[in-house]
Amino acid sequence: MKRKFAFIMATVCTLIIAGCGNSGNTNSAGNGSATNAPNASTESAAPEAGKAPAKDVTIKMFQFKVEIAEQLNALAEEYEKETGVKVEVETHGGGEDYGALLKAEIASGSEPEIFNNGGYTALVPYMDRATDLSNEPWAAQLIPTAKTPATVDGKLYGMPMNVEGYGLIYNKDLFAKAGITEEPKTLPQLKDAVAKLKTAGITPFEATNEWWSMGIHLVNVGMAHQPDPKQFIDDVKAGKQTIKGNAVFKQWLDLVDVIFDNAQDNKMTTDYATQVAEFASGKAAMMLQGNWTQGDIDKIDPALNLGLLPLPINNEEGTILVGVPNNYIVNSKSAHPEEAKAFLNWMVSSETGQKYLTKEFKFIPAEANITADAADIGQVAVAVQEKSGNALGWNWDMFPDGVTQGFGAAMQEYLGGQLNHDQLLEKLDKAVQDIVKQ
Repeated sequence: MKRKFAFIMATVCTLIIAGCGNSGNTNSAGNGSATNAPNASTESAAPEAGKAPAKDVTIKMFQFKVEIAEQLNALAEEYEKETGVKVEVETHGGGEDYGALLKAEIASGSEPEIFNNGGYTALVPYMDRATDLSNEPWAAQLIPTAKTPATVDGKLYGMPMNVEGYGLIYNKDLFAKAGITEEPKTLPQLKDAVAKLKTAGITPFEATNEWWSMGIHLVNVGMAHQPDPKQFIDDVKAGKQTIKGNAVFKQWLDLVDVIFDNAQDNKMTTDYATQVAEFASGKAAMMLQGNWTQGDIDKIDPALNLGLLPLPINNEEGTILVGVPNNYIVNSKSAHPEEAKAFLNWMVSSETGQKYLTKEFKFIPAEANITADAADIGQVAVAVQEKSGNALGWNWDMFPDGVTQGFGAAMQEYLGGQLNHDQLLEKLDKAVQDIVKQ
């Protein structure tokens, strides 16, 4: 029996009620200079029309979500225009190891006011910096399950970035061309769809060599299908259970093989940006990704007819996987934590901020009072809403930092044909124990 994801109706209702909401905004680098009057007796230059007087305050956001980097920079510019406070956004993601770079940033003496963290185990090393945000104005508006990853002892230590879901994004027109008339929900049905696509001369999958896509999203499918994912992960960390020999992971290997064995020829050299671009150009029918790709897909073909398939591991109906991708942590050791809280509050409460979250970021909001519709958040996000009823959850942040990188390295070896089934599962176990025993 699968653990049902508790998200269901809160998200669905929140976003379906959204018929008359706000949305829309853009982002590009925000490095406008803030200048003060030069001397006491000289006259000050009048502020530019429509802009708040510049303040001698700069806050830094260290963030990982490359898909919204440009838009987030533009949002920072809007905030500076309205408040005079400068927000410097530094983005590290995609193929970069965000966690390692954040640690290096802090070790260097630089303390960003705001940084991303997944919560659960990943939050533990930063509890000496995380600010209690329980009483912030937006906290009362959060969808209840969105609070869970960053809640410790009843206190909320992070603002959920948004809600996201992933599965197999598919091109409906290519499916129709191959004669596929119904969405495959089980693994046998997915295999049948793959055969039809190949017969029609269509590449079934556009895969990527990115460690995080395989080591986080794909491995999580095996974790999420456990009868009790948290207990299983705790037992694996404690050495009481192993991934090798686990019945669910044996079935999971069938799904992995279906994807890897039916992907494009150059999958070993295909990074994330290339994967999305090739899929959006119609070169493959499916890719394992989530609604965060909508913005990049739209840049290539905004008219692409998209849907979202579940990730099945056997002959039972599969599910998509839904969760909070990350949280904004306010760093109490930074120079301006109060200004950081003010910026985050503005981001989810102002008309400008809410428009960016929906129309530009294409986010499914984590706050129940922010409305959005399909024109704002895109087809894939709408599919996430529709399929959230039986969705499974995100579990990777229950592992210590470094484990998922180990998962990713093992998956890259398997993608390259360097490991067999047993060796892959052994390496997944080793990735856990190598970190736990440190």
